[in-house]
Amino acid sequence: MTRTSPTGGAGPGSPTSHTYEVAESTTPYQGRIIAIRRDLVRMPDGDVAQRDVVVHPGAVGVVALDDAERVVMVFQYRHPVRRPLWELPAGILDMPGEPASIAAARELAEETALRAERWSVLADVWASPGMTDEAFRVFLARGLSEIPVGERYVPVHEEAEMTVARVPLDEAVTRVLDGDISNAMAVVGILAAARARDIGFASLRPPDAPWAGRPANQG
Repeated sequence: MTRTSPTGGAGPGSPTSHTYEVAESTTPYQGRIIAIRRDLVRMPDGDVAQRDVVVHPGAVGVVALDDAERVVMVFQYRHPVRRPLWELPAGILDMPGEPASIAAARELAEETALRAERWSVLADVWASPGMTDEAFRVFLARGLSEIPVGERYVPVHEEAEMTVARVPLDEAVTRVLDGDISNAMAVVGILAAARARDIGFASLRPPDAPWAGRPANQG
């Protein structure tokens, strides 16, 4: 696929009015989840530079906080880093147009067999904007209850041996600072949840709050 389009102009507070026009765009790789897009972008000095972009549908994660202020975490193998990591319940936005809050509730149910009565937005994050359009939204879920055994999701692949644990929020913060919890979404979510708790969960956004950074390829 080849296309030509203008994109990227200056944002609020930007020191330049240059528009980073995409002179040409191709997709040399299309995988099951991600794609690689190759853009030729016109720079301020007139040169055209190549920028390779990992196109990603976006993701959601959940800080599920129980009444004892414990965070529900999962221990899951991640092949790119060849090791298991402590993470939040999370998943990709692979159903076009699905509200992020619905996707988050599904991931919480599938990975931890839990439901939540109260949902809020904790943080919206660009995962690594120098190389990918991936963005993720982290929710806070409270009022937890267990899903009956007969209604639970049966995990497959890496999730089949996933471990679920509840970690006191303050302990989780310490583990972040010690480097024991290093998954980016977990780091952001845990620190944001601790701050939200410290201010009485004031000013949190509703679960359907607008999300301008959600990757456009998924609506």
